Amino acid sequence: EVQLAESGGGPVETGGSLRLSCVVSGDTVTNYFWGWFRQAPGKEREGVASFVPLYGRSYYGDSVKGRFTISQDNEQNALYLQMNALKPEDTAMYYCAAGHALPLASESSDYFLSKSSYHFWGRGTQVAVSS
Repeated sequence: EVQLAESGGGPVETGGSLRLSCVVSGDTVTNYFWGWFRQAPGKEREGVASFVPLYGRSYYGDSVKGRFTISQDNEQNALYLQMNALKPEDTAMYYCAAGHALPLASESSDYFLSKSSYHFWGRGTQVAVSS
């Protein structure tokens, strides 16, 4: 079974940057589609970004478009989330997730940014943005 381990979180000031990593073991990254999610205290888990290797597509939540970038490194068997221009509202636990299915090319961003589409999850890494 695939296992995911996130790292790279920490404290950062408003306007700063962080790069989150998700190291994948037990299988190769190309066999899945990928997502980054976040959850703040008292809030629902929110889809932040997704990458679908099968179609070479990326999707982003409205609140992070233009600031966050998802990428995949097949040699490192890892997934990354580059986060720039961070805001206090970006403070949350960030999770890496893998979907083990063959999504239709017609699937919308809503599908890939929905937590119900994913089957495997990491334990998360905390991001705290101070104002």
